[in-house]
Parts: sequence; structure tokens; C-alpha cells
Amino acid sequence: MKRKHRKTLEAIYFRPVSGNIKWHDIEALFVELDAEISEREGSRVGVRLFNERRVFHRPHPSPNTDKGAVASIREWLRQNGVKP
Repeated sequence: MKRKHRKTLEAIYFRPVSGNIKWHDIEALFVELDAEISEREGSRVGVRLFNERRVFHRPHPSPNTDKGAVASIREWLRQNGVKP
């Protein structure tokens, strides 16, 4: 895993939950983990990873991912053995 993706993963696992993680960094981490990303209606993004499909809301107008989404992503990664 590249250093940039490792830093994003560390930021996702940081406590308290960070509200300063850019969505495009999370999306790049998903791609690094071999996820399939698909555009959905509106600002939704489909992510197929770990033989599961999840739908996330791409943040706007701010590029930062909200804390609830970061916590959800952290739990999903933890359940599937992805740790920093």
C-alpha cells in the first residue's frame, strides 16, 4: 500500500473521528483495496468491496467527509480485517 493510502487509513482510524478527510482520498483508498466504484443518482457513489455493495454520499460543497460516514467506513474496514 502506498504511503498516501496508509495515511488516509490512519486518519480513518484516528480517535476522535476526524471531519477533515477528503472524500477523494477515501475513494482512492477504496480503489487501492480493489473496489469497484460506480456513479449513482445525484451525488451518491456505489462501492463494491469485500463482496458487498455500499452506497455513500459524496460530500458537497465541502470536499471533507462527514464524521458519521468516516465512522461507518472505519467499521466496515475493521470488520473485513483492514487495519493501519
